[in-house]
Amino acid sequence: MGKETGFLELDRKDRTYADAQERVKHYNEFVIPHQEGELKAQASRCMNCGIPYCHNGCPVNNIIPDWNHLTYEGNWQGALEVLHSTNNFPEFTGRICPAPCEASCTLNIVDQPVTIKSIECAIVDKGWQEGWIVPQIPAKRTGKSVAVVGSGPAGMAAAQQLARAGHSVTLFEKNDRVGGLLRYGIPDFKLEKHLINRRIVQMEAEGVQFRTSTEVGVTISVKSLKENFDAIVLSGGAEDPRPLDIPGFELPGVRFAMEFLTQQNKRNAGDEELRAAPRGSLLATGKHVVVIGGGDTGSDCVGTSIRQGAASVTQIEIMPKPPEKEDKALTWPNWPMKLRTSTSHEEGCERDWAILTKRVVGEGSQVTGLDCVRVEWVNGKMQEIPGSEFTLKADLIFLAMGFLGPRKQGLLDQAGVALDPRGNVAANVINYQTSDPKIWACGDMRRGQSLVVWAIREGRQCARAVDEALMGVSELPR
Repeated sequence: MGKETGFLELDRKDRTYADAQERVKHYNEFVIPHQEGELKAQASRCMNCGIPYCHNGCPVNNIIPDWNHLTYEGNWQGALEVLHSTNNFPEFTGRICPAPCEASCTLNIVDQPVTIKSIECAIVDKGWQEGWIVPQIPAKRTGKSVAVVGSGPAGMAAAQQLARAGHSVTLFEKNDRVGGLLRYGIPDFKLEKHLINRRIVQMEAEGVQFRTSTEVGVTISVKSLKENFDAIVLSGGAEDPRPLDIPGFELPGVRFAMEFLTQQNKRNAGDEELRAAPRGSLLATGKHVVVIGGGDTGSDCVGTSIRQGAASVTQIEIMPKPPEKEDKALTWPNWPMKLRTSTSHEEGCERDWAILTKRVVGEGSQVTGLDCVRVEWVNGKMQEIPGSEFTLKADLIFLAMGFLGPRKQGLLDQAGVALDPRGNVAANVINYQTSDPKIWACGDMRRGQSLVVWAIREGRQCARAVDEALMGVSELPR
């Protein structure tokens, strides 16, 4: 361990943020990183536990005590090597992962977990700054070819690992830019897109070929891929949004969250205003916004609406308000259900829980409000509270209630692979192979909507399974 008494001498001190009144004026990242001395001090707090629960809390099984120790010693290059041994893109997870590793930290028993996420981000950022992150070009090529469909974090991780194993990899993306959810789902103020671009440059040097604006199942057939590649990896997202089945749902002012977030990210990228968008350009400026859904996507709608100059923003959730503090004796080291307040919430948002929507109110085609009723949960069943009906003023309603799984039209219909009971592509986590022996699946398309860090894990593990199937043996880490 870095310093035997570090956790006794030092309190947790995490990164800070730019002032909310200033940061809402732009879409840039606003996290203020530690100075190097502060970071080493925070790394010294790691206890190097006999059983490092942080390993199990982290989906990619980051070797956290090791790179904490190396950071404390000032061996940044060594820390980077350990970090990259389990995670292809720590600059992504170091920014947008909710850090289940910190929930599992032994010091979280006393609410003082090591600042693992901040240390991870600092290590990789320093690696880019110092020029230590370079293409890893394989010594020899295998002569095998793999098509990866979907360029989100799962697809990027799978493609990079397979290219490093010496395979010829082509990554297909239906959008005009690579990145999937990272590119068009995560707001720029949480993840600036130049971070994706520099990984693309690295992957191209390693041999990955990118084919954007190419939708498999539409632009090119699955049959064509099967004829021209030795293996196919399905790594698309769970993009079928959950609809709101109430009267008024069809009004133009009721929109899916991802449509809203994608449009703003395209504006930030310099694209001209979206006249060709299916339902027109979408802005919250001067409008009363209601966000339905209390998760991260809803929070991203809140922060984006505030930056666009919404008159008001309200976020509602059908589930009860979580407790502000978890019962550690019951939950630790598992991820706890508790109240979480994002930086977007802190920028100015009304939040309410146990709310059921009943009807979208409108005048002609214009949304004017949302009829709601309060509910209570009794023995796991939801019951409306008599006399608790109310109407929220709303000009624009964003639906951020999760996803039903991957879209079936085109790609999956043509692939003909079996689906699980939830509508995801059926494949286990041992070999990630689908019902078609030439097709593998990983990430949200296989597991349903999840975290970026889970997508990276599955992409890496799927790559090893494909490599082993093609070559009989694999040296890729699992």
